[in-house]
Amino acid sequence: MLKAGFISLGCAKNRVDTEVMLGILEENGVEITNEPAEADILIVNTCSFIESAREEAVTTILGMAEYKEKSKGKCRALIIAGCLGQRYGETLLEEIPEADAVIGTGAWDKIMQAVKAALEGKRVVITIDADKNIYHAVTPRIITTPIYSSYIKIAEGCNHRCAFCSIPLVRGNYRSRSMEDIIAEAQRLVEEGAIELNLIAQDTTNYGMDLYKKPMLPELLRRLVKIEGLRWLRVQYTYPHLFTDELIEVIANEEKICKYVDIPLQHAHDAVLKSMRRSDTNEYITNLLAKIRARIPGVSIRTTFIVGFPGETDAQYQTLRSFVEAQRFDKLGVFTYSREENTPGYDMPNQLPEEIMQERYHDLMSLQGKISEEINDTFEGKELEVLIEGHDLEQENVAYGRSYREAPEVDGQIYVEDAGDVKPGDIIKVRVSQGFVYDMVAQRID
Repeated sequence: MLKAGFISLGCAKNRVDTEVMLGILEENGVEITNEPAEADILIVNTCSFIESAREEAVTTILGMAEYKEKSKGKCRALIIAGCLGQRYGETLLEEIPEADAVIGTGAWDKIMQAVKAALEGKRVVITIDADKNIYHAVTPRIITTPIYSSYIKIAEGCNHRCAFCSIPLVRGNYRSRSMEDIIAEAQRLVEEGAIELNLIAQDTTNYGMDLYKKPMLPELLRRLVKIEGLRWLRVQYTYPHLFTDELIEVIANEEKICKYVDIPLQHAHDAVLKSMRRSDTNEYITNLLAKIRARIPGVSIRTTFIVGFPGETDAQYQTLRSFVEAQRFDKLGVFTYSREENTPGYDMPNQLPEEIMQERYHDLMSLQGKISEEINDTFEGKELEVLIEGHDLEQENVAYGRSYREAPEVDGQIYVEDAGDVKPGDIIKVRVSQGFVYDMVAQRID
């Protein structure tokens, strides 16, 4: 029996693509292994969002290529999948001779075709129009997250054309899955053991606009919370422009929906936002955040910003800094601008030097570190429900997990003392004793 090993890079949306390709391989009699040295086929599902992601992808591909050497492994087919494959295709085969096949984001269902060609000694590139494909509830899928927590991709692609972003180039235009299909998948995942479902898309607030001609995320949430056995429903990658009053009310009123808002804002100066081709303004964002906080008590808000966009002046950066200082986000990520080919930002004048971008990056992250620690300090003495994810390797009596305030993989953790008998997937009550920049320490109280 052939064995395949998979390395998935990048975001949760990429992870779902990996899980679908794993399911197709297994359905075709290929055994999945976590040991690269045992794999006949090695597949790297790549991210190409920014330069650092591309560098990580190439480094990983070359690292996996070493298993083609008899002294290290038995790999006979090295396949590059995902965003890098969609974007660069034939160029990858030319520049990485160790690779045997390349498939793009829309060609995930052609993974066996790529495997067979590579094993026959053919070097192939398989890409299709990124607008043509999306997985369904009946598509084979092997969940790679812990059984108690799964992702559901509710849509693919993006209709925004932000000046800094290459996602539409590799993922195509926005296309929603039907509500019935999403609910069917959610029902199955819960039946298989998931108690937390995380809804993802490039822009979840845009869900349904193509199929139903109006935003349907609120209605989708209302239907999903009715699934028996589901405890937590989390929505990620919401964008400001369609964060409606109806959506706010649904999040506020439905007990199963985590009071967690992930809302990428990118900047806070109107001129920079306009240059970025974002439709938002500082005033609109400020009012929206105030409305969310007023109507969803205890809400945890996460956002991301880009520093160093072409033409960003020191005064414009200071506006962003003051905005972060005033808004006091619970979670915040910062990216330095990455100059992406075939995006409007690539040819813009006044590209900033790396040292200025790094200076602003570290300054903003330092500011956010102080804010995060101050916010976490306010939780000392408060009670939270924590979804346990594992135990400390050095202290078996200490477990760690997340509350509604932390999304999987991107946020901090809560370390729970006196929790030696709990197991991953348990939800327990704790009392916070200490808050730090990213993590908290708590005691079990039930």
